[in-house]
Amino acid sequence: MLGSWIGSQVKTRSERVRGINAALLSALLLGLTPIFGKQAINLGLNPLGVVAIRTLLATLLLFGVMAIFQRQYLFIYPAGLIGCLLAGWVNGLGSLFFYSALGRIDASIGQLLYSLYPLFVAMWMYIDSHSFSRLTLLRLAISLPAIFLLFFTGNGPVDWLGVVMMLLAAMLYALHLPINQRVLYDIPAPTVTAYTLLAMSAIVVPTYIFSGTLNSIPSGTQVWWPVLALTLVTFLSRLSLFTGVKHLGGMQTALLGLGELLVTLILAAWWLGESLSLPQWIGAFLLSLSILLIAWDTSPPPQNRRRGWFSHISAPPMNPTDDPL
Repeated sequence: MLGSWIGSQVKTRSERVRGINAALLSALLLGLTPIFGKQAINLGLNPLGVVAIRTLLATLLLFGVMAIFQRQYLFIYPAGLIGCLLAGWVNGLGSLFFYSALGRIDASIGQLLYSLYPLFVAMWMYIDSHSFSRLTLLRLAISLPAIFLLFFTGNGPVDWLGVVMMLLAAMLYALHLPINQRVLYDIPAPTVTAYTLLAMSAIVVPTYIFSGTLNSIPSGTQVWWPVLALTLVTFLSRLSLFTGVKHLGGMQTALLGLGELLVTLILAAWWLGESLSLPQWIGAFLLSLSILLIAWDTSPPPQNRRRGWFSHISAPPMNPTDDPL
């Protein structure tokens, strides 16, 4: 009995550490997304083209790798496939808003607004009957004034249409996390990543084709370097993101994901020449504090529960004699 309890505790801690590492890696990679995206847009590529090309290339790359090296990850049960498709459609629509907003506002401001997504994650997961520890709520409370301070860029008026687009992108990105969390109870992260990206491609590629901007791709090879970099970031960040969600949960992964904001702000100042103000640095400090508190947050890993709005996309209960394969 004692040995079994110790073994379960070690396994839980191991899963938690794996989830934290994956979520931090995802945050680092996702922090590069608006940098490469803004660079491609500045070089003349239409925002819809940026999101369509990078999503399609990342999808083809992932399915190619899985078909050659890990074919077993191509299997998925019907309810899980529906969940991945739903998450991909939601996130694909959010990506269209994200890159359209980047075409109107600075990468730093865009990422500041996008960093509100943990608030939306909390809202969606509360609707899905999840509860949070007091420290998780404290970390969320610290992150909100941090993001408010980060909004004071001192760069003049803001394009409010771009602001609305980015907030919609954050809300939709937040929605896809609890949907995929339900699917990840039963399915490996690479499988969820592949079918979610496939569903995203089914949204963003036709939108680009029928937008009438297909012939506006700039000549030369310079624009393709940030697009290829964005493709690689998308490929790696999605794998690490869903690994984090699987072992840590959507809320914890979202809070750690706020680290991507720090990456974006630093690179936007260094690479794109966008400036940081004193309030932004104060907000960055508070945000760092919220992230570091993960060391004391003992929220348990996500459990497969048969209630909530998203319970219908989980696998049906199995009998002890059922073969999981």
